Amino acid sequence: MSTEELKSPPQVPRKELPPTYQRNGPAPEWEAPLETGRKPTNIKLGAFAGASTTLTNRFNRLIPPHKKYFGRSRRVFLICLGILFLALLALIIGLAVGLGHKKQHRNLPLPNGAKTYTGDLTYYGPGLGACGTDSNDNSAIVSISHFVFDAVQKGSNPNANPLCFRKIRAQRQYKGGLHSVDLTVVDRCTGCEPNDLDVSPGMFAKLADPDQGRVTVTWAWL
Repeated sequence: MSTEELKSPPQVPRKELPPTYQRNGPAPEWEAPLETGRKPTNIKLGAFAGASTTLTNRFNRLIPPHKKYFGRSRRVFLICLGILFLALLALIIGLAVGLGHKKQHRNLPLPNGAKTYTGDLTYYGPGLGACGTDSNDNSAIVSISHFVFDAVQKGSNPNANPLCFRKIRAQRQYKGGLHSVDLTVVDRCTGCEPNDLDVSPGMFAKLADPDQGRVTVTWAWL
């Protein structure tokens, strides 16, 4: 063996790597190809995060979390404060609704005095009324406006309405003289305004010509 052969190390043949592990080889199958022509979307939350942190710091300075409020922790104190606010809001709304309801009652023709009202007079075909009684075309009955009827309704039974069977005197000039009829409330008129009356055909004929269908009438509670 020569001297040169002794100095040089033995040559070990290189083993070729599979294509998937070669440095400059094709990309592995699991690697998604990069899209070209699209820029990554950067969502900047710095301003929102900063504003939230500022509000939190201000709130903590106003109501420090480590202090006690009326002997309670801040969390319990804030819950009680929220409940108190909701109760106060409900009270204000209830008072506003109640005042509006009372104001509406003051403007309705309710039997609370000897006041005289003027409205339209019409007639309809009577039958079983809201007060629970049957009537016919010649009955001395009247159907009052649903605004008035409902204003004093208590409970769900219309038969127990305080205005049922109350008396009304209606009058108007007819055939050269003043004619009047006394009527009993037995029904609720859904198409009537507060001052309107809806009577039986026989009662209408005593105050006006039935062919007119609608006339002006003056009336009062008895």
